Amino acid sequence: MTDTFDTMFAGSPVMAILRGYTPERTVELAKLAWSLGISSVEVPIQNPSALEALSAVVRAAEPGGHAVGAGTVISLEHVRQAKHAGATFTVAPGLDPAVIEAALDAGLAPLPGVASGTDIQLAVSLGLNWVKAFPASVLGPEWFSAMRGPFPDVRLVATGGINAANSPHYLAAGADVVAVGSALEDEAQLPLLAALGASAAAR
Repeated sequence: MTDTFDTMFAGSPVMAILRGYTPERTVELAKLAWSLGISSVEVPIQNPSALEALSAVVRAAEPGGHAVGAGTVISLEHVRQAKHAGATFTVAPGLDPAVIEAALDAGLAPLPGVASGTDIQLAVSLGLNWVKAFPASVLGPEWFSAMRGPFPDVRLVATGGINAANSPHYLAAGADVVAVGSALEDEAQLPLLAALGASAAAR
């Protein structure tokens, strides 16, 4: 199931997080991300409007076959809502084995949050090889370098405080993917985000 992420991130080491926007604006930003070569989009679901935004992005993604996930999935009800909205993966700020199991049972690839070696080891014991390192800006690039030693086969998505300027530092330190949010609304960062995807595709 977590092979889903291998496919999702094959073309670009960037994921877009679209939090707190209207459904219409969320779709606009998702389309912008896709135009930059960022195929994977996460929409956190913390209220009814966010669920509507997730459903709208799922519909907009269908023609291009883009992956859309539900973020901040921290309960079994969130898993149910994500499945109903048409998400293909879930993202969480922490690691809850019950939520992970529910996501897998629903056919959704889970991306739980980790912040320590203990967290990563637990994720591995649950059969996962992709995790979200959060908050990346607090952990720092050195954390990613340190975790590469004991967990060389685990794939790390740097999330929290990531932008186009610091993304290369995290990728160079050992992050496999960087997740950006407000960077999509900063025109100065858009060429840099596009360049990240282009450089990955050229490798």
